[in-house]
Amino acid sequence: MANSNNAQPTLLTEEQLLAMSEDDYMNDAQLAFFRNRLKQLEAEILANAGATTENLRETQFAPDPADRATIEEEHALELRTRDRERKLLKKVQQALALIDSGEYGWCEETGEAIGIPRLLARPTANLSLEAQERREKRQKLYGD
Repeated sequence: MANSNNAQPTLLTEEQLLAMSEDDYMNDAQLAFFRNRLKQLEAEILANAGATTENLRETQFAPDPADRATIEEEHALELRTRDRERKLLKKVQQALALIDSGEYGWCEETGEAIGIPRLLARPTANLSLEAQERREKRQKLYGD
């Protein structure tokens, strides 16, 4: 499907992705699908960060203490949300690096396939469902 005009190849749909055989796991078309999804997520997070910066800049002084407290609480909530998104951005960028290195879609603990359904639900997943469950049980038991 090489195009001389550098046109973007048609991306798979989720249905096409799920219908593919296990032999096709992490082929070029699947990797292109996930790269596109991760790039969209990355762009969305960066746009939200820019909007937060603008919102914080545009805040006006409120003489009423109750109004001021409400504004400060809204800012704190927005900053917590952006902090979570900052952590997600790091995971998105790590997932994109895994696509580049050919390791995307494979469990970093067991080397097994993570699976298309799990990656559709969480494109930044780097553990199989079983490995993730084991890790969560360990964290519950040992609090690490």
